[in-house]
Amino acid sequence: MDNPIAEELAKNQKSISVAEFFEKNRQILGFDSAPRSLITTVKEAVDNSLDACEESEILPDIFLQIDRSGKDNVVVIVEDNGPGIVKDQIPKVFAKLLYGSRFHALKQSRGQQGIGISASVLYSQLTSGHHTKIISKIGHGKPAHYYELMINTSTNEPEILKDDVVDWDRPHGTRIEMEMEASYVKGRRQSIYEYLKATAIVNPHARITLIEPDGNEVVFERATDKLPVPAKEILPHPHGIELGTLMKMLRYTERQKLSPFLRYSFSKIGHLAAEEICKAAGLDPELDPHGMTRDQSKKLLDAFSKVKIMSPPTDCLSPIGEGLIYKGLEKEVSVDFIATTTRSPSVFSGNPFIVEVGIAYGGELQKDDRVEIMRFANRVPLLYQQGGCVITHAIESVKWKQYGLNQPGGGLPSGPVVILVHVASTNVPFTSESKDAVADIPEIKDEVELAIKEVARKLNRYLNKRDSLKKRREKEIIITKVLPRMAKKLAETLDREVPDINPVVAKIMGNLLVSRAVESNGNGGVNISISVKNFSAKKQDLKVHDMVPFEIGGAVPEPRIIDMGNDFDYIWNLSVSPGASKVVRYSVASLDDTEVAKLPVLIVEGLEEELVTGAKAIKG
Repeated sequence: MDNPIAEELAKNQKSISVAEFFEKNRQILGFDSAPRSLITTVKEAVDNSLDACEESEILPDIFLQIDRSGKDNVVVIVEDNGPGIVKDQIPKVFAKLLYGSRFHALKQSRGQQGIGISASVLYSQLTSGHHTKIISKIGHGKPAHYYELMINTSTNEPEILKDDVVDWDRPHGTRIEMEMEASYVKGRRQSIYEYLKATAIVNPHARITLIEPDGNEVVFERATDKLPVPAKEILPHPHGIELGTLMKMLRYTERQKLSPFLRYSFSKIGHLAAEEICKAAGLDPELDPHGMTRDQSKKLLDAFSKVKIMSPPTDCLSPIGEGLIYKGLEKEVSVDFIATTTRSPSVFSGNPFIVEVGIAYGGELQKDDRVEIMRFANRVPLLYQQGGCVITHAIESVKWKQYGLNQPGGGLPSGPVVILVHVASTNVPFTSESKDAVADIPEIKDEVELAIKEVARKLNRYLNKRDSLKKRREKEIIITKVLPRMAKKLAETLDREVPDINPVVAKIMGNLLVSRAVESNGNGGVNISISVKNFSAKKQDLKVHDMVPFEIGGAVPEPRIIDMGNDFDYIWNLSVSPGASKVVRYSVASLDDTEVAKLPVLIVEGLEEELVTGAKAIKG
């Protein structure tokens, strides 16, 4: 029987290229508003630059310039000092969606899908009608190749409008220039400045320079010259494999027997483990994997969960590290306290991951606002969809009142706090293609929560100590107001000089008492002694600084000396037990009474100011 309607429908059916799909669904990739489109473009370009530099062991130096072009358009220029791109690959990297080198690699990397920068090129040509300009150079003495490109959305292939060799003063690197419909906003959490600031915190080895549309230059300096430990590629772990993927691997393997297939296709499966898996599945280790049926594949998959297999290796990950998170926060956020932690590696669905957390408190942060959350995945900031992210859910699940913060309504806490959370994995489970939020994976949520509680305990100890020191300070203020009056009155009554009340204050407060005594040696010079007495209940380790504009002699013990030009900083490392004293002595060849009167206040390094009497104290 004829079916003319079906035949007519068939005439209209044709395949759709991936470029055509994203042309009509660009919001999926993060191009759904003018401000966000710009952030997405900058993010993809900067991510590519950071990955390329790190893979080539180059300290990243990234330049970003944004200029306004007409009423609604901006021009984005991103330039790096990376290894450059081979000439034949340039059109495909920038003008072909789903083209990249990291999709099949099981290791931590910022980009994985091969969509990023080519999607920005597509958005640029759709909204401005302009082509994208690229320069890339792979080394000294090599030509710099200049391309002007567009994407043929019907075929998802690059259209080369210009291919030339140009002069470029960089020894190597890549430069991309795009014009697009977008807007540059300032003063918002979701802005280019905030994105780059967050990127600088978790990539402290990178220097990033931003030229804003008004010509203002912002430089995010690197805090370290140490490159991250490179992540190594690993084989898939059997606990993360699904049936269809396993069947595909069996069908296309180069191995002719099941046991070698298991050993060379998966991580952490050795000869004994392979034999145990085959036994648990009821399959012959000599079986040809190419001819295995669906039922046999299912038995093999079930056997993976019956046999104890070691967790996957974690050298495929490159965590930031507690020290560098601390440096990153210290560099970009003005606060009073920072605590960091890096958890031990964990696994979800066979994918290794590491959670790192930093918490910063006080300083210039707003006291009454909700805490600021900085979310990262594989060193990339996540600026959108905060409410739909497992990181936010983990923070909300913590009972913050027991750590010293208010938590109105039981949601996010409030206070002058920044919470930084970084999830590093070979396969970050994002909730969408735009990679804005991490999915609610129980294993990840548990690790984030444990890490947050660890730094929250450190914050709570700091807050308790701060409150205790505040009470000490208030007590000392009262004492130092009352005692001088009493001493003065008593001195007047007894017709004596007003005594030094510092020893009494130190004893009452249980402080460290520091004093300097000066005696003439009869030859125009003086002998100076610095006494440190510990009235507290524990041993105190400290450094005493005496910053004076002259050289000293006969010092006992010998100090460390820092020549500061007009002054010398003499430093003694002391350890004073409870109730004990230590004395430092030295002489000065020539010092008159006027100069003695101008001797500076002694400085004690390593103690809170509330714990020291008679000297200026600095914590570090």
